[in-house]
Amino acid sequence: MGKKRIIKKTRQELLEERDTIESGVKKGTKGFKKDKIDKAKIYIFSSYNNTIITLTNDQGDTLAWSCAGKIGFKGTKKATSYAASKVAENIILSIEKLGIKKVEVFVKGIGGGRESAIRSLAAKGVDILSIKDITPIPHNGCRPPKPRRV
Repeated sequence: MGKKRIIKKTRQELLEERDTIESGVKKGTKGFKKDKIDKAKIYIFSSYNNTIITLTNDQGDTLAWSCAGKIGFKGTKKATSYAASKVAENIILSIEKLGIKKVEVFVKGIGGGRESAIRSLAAKGVDILSIKDITPIPHNGCRPPKPRRV
């Protein structure tokens, strides 16, 4: 197997990222302050190509988001369960900065990162109230083709 290609961020980039997160916490989202956010929702979208995790408040306003490409994974490595767990760890940092205590998890998609993202959220001590699968399922499907006439 080849080397893992994860982009290492420099100290300056990490400091800038921390400042943007903290500035979002200080000003709040649409009037929300740090001490008012105690419950949030986490949306995990896992496809065959990527895993995207979004942290929102109860009204659905995005507080933070992360995906495998943002962390530094490229190509087929973005779809792995390892990448999904790293994305979840990145969201946990935002949860700790915002002071969120309880979360509801909504999972969508059929990729390999579904379970590993939830497991890493639970392993890091996030209080998960519920886990709901919101993957769209067709009820009857599309119309079948006409029989072939020979």
